[in-house]
Amino acid sequence: MKRHQHIAFFLTSLILLSSALLAANDEWSIHQDSVENPDVPKGEILTFTFDDSKVFPGTSRKIWVYVPAQYEGTQPACLYVCQDGIKYEATTVFDNLIHKGEMPITIGVFVAHGRLLVEDPETQVDRLNRSYEYDSVIDSYAQFLHEDLLPTIEGMKTSDGRRIHLSPRATDRMIAGNSSGGIAAFTAAFLHPEWFSRVFTGVGTYVAMRGGEQLAGLIRKVEPLPLRVFLQGGSNDNNKDVGDWWMGNQSMQRSLEFAGYEVKHAWGEGGHNAKHATSLFPDAMRWLWKDWPALPQNRGHSGEWYNRSIIPDQPWELIGEGYGFTEGPVVTPNGEVYFNDLRHSKTYHIDLDDRVSEWMSDTQRANGMAYGPDGRRYTLAANVEELWAFNEKGHKDVVAKGIRGNDIAIAFNGNMYITEPVSNASKRSDRSRVWLVRPNGEKQELDYGLKFANGIALSPDQTQLYVSDYDSHWIYSYMVQPDGTLAYKQRLIWLYKKDSEDSSRADGVRVDRFGNIWVATALGIQICDSAGRPRIILRTPNGRVANFCFGGPNLDTIYATCGDKVFKRKVKSIGAQAWQAPIKPKQPKT
Repeated sequence: MKRHQHIAFFLTSLILLSSALLAANDEWSIHQDSVENPDVPKGEILTFTFDDSKVFPGTSRKIWVYVPAQYEGTQPACLYVCQDGIKYEATTVFDNLIHKGEMPITIGVFVAHGRLLVEDPETQVDRLNRSYEYDSVIDSYAQFLHEDLLPTIEGMKTSDGRRIHLSPRATDRMIAGNSSGGIAAFTAAFLHPEWFSRVFTGVGTYVAMRGGEQLAGLIRKVEPLPLRVFLQGGSNDNNKDVGDWWMGNQSMQRSLEFAGYEVKHAWGEGGHNAKHATSLFPDAMRWLWKDWPALPQNRGHSGEWYNRSIIPDQPWELIGEGYGFTEGPVVTPNGEVYFNDLRHSKTYHIDLDDRVSEWMSDTQRANGMAYGPDGRRYTLAANVEELWAFNEKGHKDVVAKGIRGNDIAIAFNGNMYITEPVSNASKRSDRSRVWLVRPNGEKQELDYGLKFANGIALSPDQTQLYVSDYDSHWIYSYMVQPDGTLAYKQRLIWLYKKDSEDSSRADGVRVDRFGNIWVATALGIQICDSAGRPRIILRTPNGRVANFCFGGPNLDTIYATCGDKVFKRKVKSIGAQAWQAPIKPKQPKT
């Protein structure tokens, strides 16, 4: 009995000792730059309630605006945004560091989360928007800052009449936050690097709460952005049903390093609070603002797939703009490109010097195009439900009727595969069709059932047909049979999608000679291996892409139709053309 009492006493003592050590490990010294200095000029803090949001209608929140003493009001100042109000003794730190010349003159905007206030607080509770605004991996909060709050602050005046001017340049802007405010900071910069370039997060909520656990995977796939990121985390942080905060922060750090970002981290043994972050905040600010006003640079992606597909120093180039809605790009046998403007029913031609000219007007809302083995360019004219073929001189033949086609792929044997997402102009059907049109014009329905069949492409060896389903996040694969029909339909590719969308908006599909499948989606062009796994996501400059093709004399340049614009970019991959003889790619290992 006494032995059991001794064991119990020992275990109790061990628990108390562990708790004491944990408390000691969560105590952090106060940085000297976090202490007010009577010899340092102090900035002014303006406060107001903001309740006029269009992004989060009905919400009310408190806002604090810090204006440093050194700000004169004649030039735009740098911007620092922080969620959950004033944290990390930030205003004192800014006083000291700006006074020392160790960070630029910066206006701080400290934002409380939104609340929808009830009429009777005695019997009713407010609707709190914190998790929705901060934890969601969507750009609503960034849009709130950009469209609602910052324009309101722009033009405000200090008590002595200095008008606030905020720099619009990303290199002059930082965003920060703790816990859910931390993931909100990173998400805002990751989705809108044109608005923010520097990020500080403490014990960030990178867990399965509203999709935060997906960020570490996306970072590895999305082309590196001009961001500099500081992460703070602790080994005694939350470990709950939604995930492990400590492991989530480490996954973020590993992913950012893998993708070549400028990233620095500070790990400790603390819990879910701002103590450690506050103690290191002044030094983190020095690092985040180093080399300012230069934009942060990444050191190069270390991923195998990125380096085999992308040329980092070959950026996107604008080819043309001012169109209605561009679609259906196709490359000619010599590398020139045609594309359609659906809204204005026109077809345009891009020559080898990237000069754009109108080729045809009144195209009857022509959409997808493809070349056939006979050298003709086939075009789907949606308004008249016809398939046209143009020869080199521009003479048009009607090949088939009765299909309101969206996109087309033509095999080496002349068989034409067409997606028909809707059956008429005024009503969106709940299911779509995939058609086969043989060289003699004979039609055959091959599949019925996709939500919105859109892009279509044949594998390099022409044994598989890939079809994108715009209203889901799937690319379907069919095995092409000797008679041209399809069999063994399956969901092959699981595409990434925006959390704000119910679907990936998968559109144009192309393949390269190595067997990889390239898909235009709302997130960008997703490059997938032949086994169906997304590997790389290429964003376009305006964040839109409906379709694209491999063009140029060597078929190593992407021509992307992006809303009202057309861009091009040279890549390492080489496009496969279905009208040419089939190519056997390497067999995937798994």
